[in-house]
Amino acid sequence: MTTATSAGVGELLRGWRTRRRISQLELALRADSSSRHISFIETGRSRPSQEMVLRLADHLEVPMRERNALLLAAGYAPLYPERSVDDPSMGTLREGMERLLTGYEPYPALVMNGTYEVQAANRGIAMLMEGVARHLLVPPLNAMRITLHPEGMAPRIRNFREWRAHLLDQMDRQLSLMRSPALRAVYEEVSAYPLPESGGRESAMAGSHTPFALPMMIEHGGRVLSFISTIATFNTPMDVTVSELAIETFIPADRETAAALGELITP
Repeated sequence: MTTATSAGVGELLRGWRTRRRISQLELALRADSSSRHISFIETGRSRPSQEMVLRLADHLEVPMRERNALLLAAGYAPLYPERSVDDPSMGTLREGMERLLTGYEPYPALVMNGTYEVQAANRGIAMLMEGVARHLLVPPLNAMRITLHPEGMAPRIRNFREWRAHLLDQMDRQLSLMRSPALRAVYEEVSAYPLPESGGRESAMAGSHTPFALPMMIEHGGRVLSFISTIATFNTPMDVTVSELAIETFIPADRETAAALGELITP
């Protein structure tokens, strides 16, 4: 739920402008306003209209959850709803995501929310999680926790140090662009996990050829499977939950992995 903040809308907008490294003049030009008016809003001398709040939020690329916080701070009602993926009104979206994940098999794919909690996954993901400690599989599953925990996938990831650095850097970039105490808590937890006692030191760059993207190299059934990942989000979301959903798909990084998946996951 979006809650009111003690900070005024001007202070919040100034914070987002500073975070985006945009001057008052540049923001004014983008929003078809004046630097004087932007200054008055930020210092509390002028109360922006709802339209102006949304316009500034758009040019500052403020996440949808935080746009509701801006509206509340300016004295307006939140504009964007936040519904659970399990809400009946989300039925069509949920069914569409499940069809997408199933259609992607045998390649792994999953849907996560803004704190990396798994909302849906296909059989390819289930295959990769074999051997993960049972306590990590108690809902809500968290993809970062499962991947980086010493009792999760970490011991089987051959280039774990590289993959861990990639994931932590990804979370760090997200935190630099948005305020999310929940995501910050996940980051602090998983970044403090100890490294596996054995393995995880192999480099993806040590092979016979340079990979075209950093792969995740993971042991499974006596083989090493190699994947690169892509992340997709929804265009023009009008719901906070949907705005934070991400679909991650894993593509085989070599022909051997593609062939192995066809054998491991049958229709």
